[in-house]
Amino acid sequence: MRPNATILIAVTLSSIVGCQRSEAPEEGVATLTGTVTYLQRIALPPDAVVHVSLADISLQDAEAQKIAEQTITEPGQVPIPFELTYDAEIIDPAHTYAVQARISAGGRLLFINTHAIHVITRGPPTRVEIVVQPVVHGQRLDPQ
Repeated sequence: MRPNATILIAVTLSSIVGCQRSEAPEEGVATLTGTVTYLQRIALPPDAVVHVSLADISLQDAEAQKIAEQTITEPGQVPIPFELTYDAEIIDPAHTYAVQARISAGGRLLFINTHAIHVITRGPPTRVEIVVQPVVHGQRLDPQ
């Protein structure tokens, strides 16, 4: 092997090793990942902000208890990846959990998911795609 090839291989291997996570995940910490998208063929405004939250929705006549949330500024265009980190030890297998996404810009709500997306317990996944619907003057547009 030529000396230049050996150096190139060594640099490549050290780069690959350097990219690997050496930290073990914290005990009791879990992650819910996925993407937020919409079906309309329009671009998000430059000041768009995406809010994704995970909540316990078990109690019917009470406000949902937020477990985790992420705010994504300058999200680019869809699909928009998200990652919610939460304390797995507070998850009750008998409870129901759901994830919600909203996209806003200029203080106006533009998109929101319109149905519950169950996650974590009772078999639902820990990776989801959230399809949000457009909102006009505070009202959801009916899909055609």
